[in-house]
Amino acid sequence: MIRAKKRLGQHFLADENILGVIGRLAELAPEDVVLEVGPGLGVLTAYLAERVSYVHAVELDRSLEPAIADRLAGHANVQLHFGDALELDLAALVPQPAKLVANLPYNIATPLVVESLDGLPSVGLWCVMVQREVADRFFAAPGTKAYGAVSVLIQLAAERTGFHPVSRTVFRPQPNVDSALVAFRRRSLPSDFAAVKRAVTAAFAHRRKRLANSIDLSGLATREQATAALESIGRDPGARAEELAPPEFVALTEELAR
Repeated sequence: MIRAKKRLGQHFLADENILGVIGRLAELAPEDVVLEVGPGLGVLTAYLAERVSYVHAVELDRSLEPAIADRLAGHANVQLHFGDALELDLAALVPQPAKLVANLPYNIATPLVVESLDGLPSVGLWCVMVQREVADRFFAAPGTKAYGAVSVLIQLAAERTGFHPVSRTVFRPQPNVDSALVAFRRRSLPSDFAAVKRAVTAAFAHRRKRLANSIDLSGLATREQATAALESIGRDPGARAEELAPPEFVALTEELAR
């Protein structure tokens, strides 16, 4: 019997009824090349393999290989990659994935999604299962408790196309939290997304402080420079990071670069 490893954030899909929802939100098509991270026992992998052209499945836990191989017997359009998805060069996969569809391990969900925004330029659509609070954070509105650096970066890079709450009962073992499927489609990135990412990270690094002070403490710019940049975009110098809408961070980054 295979036991999920808590340290790896493993929760295996047990209710296959959710697969149809994933397929709908992922807008699966026969020509799709899909990247799946955390295939677990291969339940979603097999579903994908039957509906798309090719599946890259990335799994950290090598002990799952026999179970995955058994589930995928007869599916020649799946390539298993064993390793840490945060360290593998996923941009070098051939054929290049156009969609990321996955029940993401809890402990890597946020960094993986954020890094994929500019690190996987071939991906145009995401459909990921994450903790409910993480899903809410992805598209949280400015000024809300859930709004943060992740919200800004994802909303600058993509627009949400679907959302579906998922009960903890679809997993074995059952997690202590509910989950959600969230789907979003890429839009054009800001011209210097790397610089925007640095500015957003600095702005939220000291959330209880005013934005200019947080940027100063992070070493990205002095408090005076940050204050002047805020004034240039029509914002009160005393504003906090959570008050700015995503496009304002692009404008702030451009002002800081002057």
